[in-house]
Amino acid sequence: MSAVLLEHLTEERVAMEAFLELLDQEAEALIQGHFNLLPQLTERKAQLADRIAVLDQERERQQQASGYPANRQGADAVAAASGPGLQQVWHELLERAAQARESNHRNGVLIHTHLDFVRQSINFMRASGQNLYGPDGKHKVGMGSGNSIAAG
Repeated sequence: MSAVLLEHLTEERVAMEAFLELLDQEAEALIQGHFNLLPQLTERKAQLADRIAVLDQERERQQQASGYPANRQGADAVAAASGPGLQQVWHELLERAAQARESNHRNGVLIHTHLDFVRQSINFMRASGQNLYGPDGKHKVGMGSGNSIAAG
C-alpha cells in the first residue's frame, strides 16, 4: 500500500504544481492586460482541476480499501502510518493545495478589480451625458472635431 500510495501522492503533487504554474500564468496575463490569453488558460485550468479531482477520488478509494476514512483525517492517518517519505509528500501536496487556494483567490481579486474598473468607466461615460466616440469610432473631446491627431 505505501509504495502505491506514495506513487499516487507524487502524481497528485505534480498535478498540483502544474495547476499552480497555470495560476501564476493567469495572474501574469491579468496584470499585463493580456486578456486574450485567459480563455486558453481557463480551459487548461479546468482540465487540470478535473484531473486533480479524479486523483483525489482515487486516493480516497485507496484509503477506504486500507480501512481508513475517505477524508482529510483518513489521509493524515495513512500518511502517519506509512512512514516519513510518504508523510513528506503528503505535506508537500497539502502545501501546494493551500498555495493554489491563495493564488486562485488572488486571481479572483485581480479579475474583480478589472471588472470594477470597467463598470466605473462605463458609468462615468453614461453619467457625463456625452458620447465619447462618434459614429465613425473616433474619440471626441469637448467641442473638437473628432479628427484623429495622427490624421493631421
